[in-house]
Amino acid sequence: MASVAEVKAAINTAMEHVLEGQEVVAAAGEKLTEAQGALAVALDGSGHDAVLACHAALAQAALELDECLAATAAAVEQAEQYVATL
Repeated sequence: MASVAEVKAAINTAMEHVLEGQEVVAAAGEKLTEAQGALAVALDGSGHDAVLACHAALAQAALELDECLAATAAAVEQAEQYVATL
């Protein structure tokens, strides 16, 4: 059985990985925002179904990235609460 210190260290390592992942997701969100802006400029005024679908897909992707960040933030909070009880 692992010691309390070993458990805390393992949790801290896992949370470091989560935080690194959050940074990558946030960067992806920024790139997605840039892509949406560039697309909006390039296709301004187009009402083609494919353009509208593309905008909708990018908006959905942005929403899902935000949800990912919220879920991982909740996971970090729960892990921190658990470590505090050890």
